[in-house]
Amino acid sequence: MKPEEILIRVYVTEKTTKLLEDENTLTFIVRREATKGDIKRAVEQLFAVKVEKVRTAITPRGEKKAFVKLAPEYKALDVATRLGAV
Repeated sequence: MKPEEILIRVYVTEKTTKLLEDENTLTFIVRREATKGDIKRAVEQLFAVKVEKVRTAITPRGEKKAFVKLAPEYKALDVATRLGAV
């Protein structure tokens, strides 16, 4: 899969905004078949950042949500601003 195909959209709520500011973590809705490794590679390639950790969850709507924690030298807020999420 191409990186553009893995990430469907940025997921923005009050809680994810708090994660963005406090834990340097971006939240995306991703393809169901995408693995944590796929998600990590996609974020690193598309946004030129280093990913520290990826956590995933399936929402009650059946979507796959990915919590992507960036390395300390990168700011998730900067990436979110580039995406127009904040």
